[in-house]
Order: sequence, then structure tokens, then C-alpha cells
Amino acid sequence: MASNAVDQTRRMLSLVTYLRDRPGARIDDVARAFGITADELISDLGVLPMCGTSFRGGDLLEIDTDGERIWWRNADALGSDTAQPLRLASDEATALLVAARAVATLPGLRESDRDALLRATAKLEAAAGENAGASSRLSVTFESEGGVFADVDRAIAERRRIWLRYYSPARDELTEREVDPIRLFAVGHTYVEAWCRLSEARRTFRLDRVAEIRILDEAADPPPMELRDLSAGLVQPAAEDPEVVIEVGPGGRWVAEYYPYDSAEELPDGGLRVVLRTPDPASLRRLALRLGRDGRIVAPRELAESAREAARLALAAYGE
Repeated sequence: MASNAVDQTRRMLSLVTYLRDRPGARIDDVARAFGITADELISDLGVLPMCGTSFRGGDLLEIDTDGERIWWRNADALGSDTAQPLRLASDEATALLVAARAVATLPGLRESDRDALLRATAKLEAAAGENAGASSRLSVTFESEGGVFADVDRAIAERRRIWLRYYSPARDELTEREVDPIRLFAVGHTYVEAWCRLSEARRTFRLDRVAEIRILDEAADPPPMELRDLSAGLVQPAAEDPEVVIEVGPGGRWVAEYYPYDSAEELPDGGLRVVLRTPDPASLRRLALRLGRDGRIVAPRELAESAREAARLALAAYGE
């Protein structure tokens, strides 16, 4: 299971304490203790040296590894008994207070989280003193995606089903559906992975394409499933997905850079014949329209004809 940012943050906070008490700990033992792979642990260790009480020399964690063991070189200097109290600069206090107040206004935020955030904000204002003044003159308003995120996050926490009115760019239409949310994640955009009751299959929804959302009283009950590893990106074609063949000219070679493909054969005119797989071939109609004269769908025949018809209608709409 690929851990999200919140899980990783919590894990690394625990990892700091764990490593302080176990100098020279073996990577395999630490990974096993935290229920992660050695590669995930190495990734965490790459982030920890950028953390500390400030960005001044000596205030960051000095954590080294030889690939087998882990050492924290300045644990005593940054320990709870010797570390200097954290002091916020004016710009840091302003940024934290503005962000905290903005998050507290998100619709759908759990009341317990909102109360905890407001208490922390009050303490931060008291600690910041005069530095808190500038923050009162600034405000941040989240776009609609922020409210959708808060509702989905709440539904996941409360294990409740949600109703969506969702824009599908492949079909250029709004659909209504009920889904059981599984997790939120970000890969370029923010998405919710869910079990869709309309299609009776796992689906991924981009939050900025959600036109309307409601949390339902029904309990979410997605079937057991293994979460996908998203480290290689969101689009990961499967061997059983339908095959699509696209031929592009020199101006369309970028397709091979942005779409995972099975093969790319050079063509005499400097173009490419690209073979790729996708669970939803109809979604490639938009690619065909974007390519224009620089490319065309060759197979399957039904998709090629559909793309040509879409292009004809688009031209007709412009009076051409």
C-alpha cells in the first residue's frame, strides 16, 4: 500500500524518536518495525536531513546511512533537553496564522478538528505577539476544490457514502453517481479513489471536476481490494486493457513522452506508430482532436471512426 503524505509525516515523527534511542539501527529492522519496505524507509531518510528547528547550519538532522545501518550524528544537540526553544520569525508566524484561519473555514471540516485548530491558532497568536498583527490583515479563500476535499476527507473518516455530480471529459457530460470513498491522493491534481456504485468498479475522480457533492447517511462498504502503487504515476495500463494504435507525424512525437506505451515504431516521415493500452479507449478521442493534422487513431476501427466524427462535428460547430 502506498502511504499518503499524512501517513508519511506521522511515520517520520515517530522515526525521529525511534532512531534517537537506537544508534546504528539496521535498515531491515527499522523497516519491519514500521511496517514499510526498505525502499520507503530510504525515501524517508532522504527527507529527514531537511528537517530541524531552523535552516541554519547545525539545526538540521544529521542522519547518515551506509545502506545497512542508520546513524543520527547530532541527536544530543537536537534532543529535547538541549534544543533551543522554537522561535518564529514575523513572516513564518504570519504564514502559519493565515493558513490556519483559512483551513478552519473549510466547509465539511470535522468539528473536533476545527476546535483543535482554533485552539492551536489562539496559542500561536499568543506566542507570536506583535508578529501576529500582520496576519489579521490578510485572508485566503479556498476554491471549490477545498470544500470537496473537506467533504471527502470527512466521509472517509466517518466511513460514509457520498453522492457526486461529476464531469467526465471523455464523454463531455455530467453524471450522477454514489461512491464509497477509499482514499485521497495527489498526483499533479488531487483525486479520490472510490468504489463506484454506478459502474460497480473501482474508479478515480479528480476533485476539481466534482460539480456537486453530498455526504449520505449510508455506510460506505467498498469490497476488499489491494490499493494500487501510485509511485509510477496515475495512469498504469494493465495487460488486459484494450489496445489502441496511433500514428503521429513529427509534430506529434510528444505522445510517446506523455502516454505509457507498449511499443513505438519509427515511421519514414519522422513520425511514430505508437501502440498503447487504456481501460477507456474513448478517452483518447480528445487526444485525436488535439493532434489534429499531426496524428490519427488507426485501431480499433470503431474508435478511429468515432474520432473522425468528433472532428467533423467540431469543424461544423465553427462553420467550417
